[in-house]
Amino acid sequence: MFNYVKKLQYPINIKHPDPRAAAIIISQYGGPDGELGASLRYLSQRYSMPYPELKGLLTDIGVEELGHLEMIGAMVHQLTRNLTEKQIEESGFAPYFVDHTVGVYPTSASGSPWNAAGMQVKGDPIADLNEDLAAEQKARVTYDNILRLVDDPDVIEPIKFLRQREIVHYQRFGEGLRVVTDKLNSKNYYATNPAFDD
Repeated sequence: MFNYVKKLQYPINIKHPDPRAAAIIISQYGGPDGELGASLRYLSQRYSMPYPELKGLLTDIGVEELGHLEMIGAMVHQLTRNLTEKQIEESGFAPYFVDHTVGVYPTSASGSPWNAAGMQVKGDPIADLNEDLAAEQKARVTYDNILRLVDDPDVIEPIKFLRQREIVHYQRFGEGLRVVTDKLNSKNYYATNPAFDD
């Protein structure tokens, strides 16, 4: 059971529309390393995680990623509300506008719609946690790239907050991987798996 708090994890109050920034930030909504894929990855991996404390970790981070998806959606909405035709044309936002008007649609900055093929759920604790570590670093790099391209403090501050959360998630998944390898109690787990190498 999840409890929904009707408040963003970090406030989004963007005063000036900027469709160019929206077209970049949308990648963290539905891009290959965005919040939609992260939330579904972790909430799906939790079912096969054999260790209760790590099942809880995946659930907690997966739900937090849904909150981040909500933040990105709010940012894109606020950056695109009340646009003029001239702003749409001059910003390069017209291709997105033609397909989605100003609806928040899960797509990458390059225009590819969200696809589940970009995420992985293996059912193996070591494989899944390594996937999660990589996913958090890729998301952090995407936020780094966004910060290089935007200049509005109303956009920069929530993006910096989200970037910091990716770092924290990476640290938690690293701790989780250490828990798994300790529980497996095998220094050469990869070289010898008792289930296959009798």
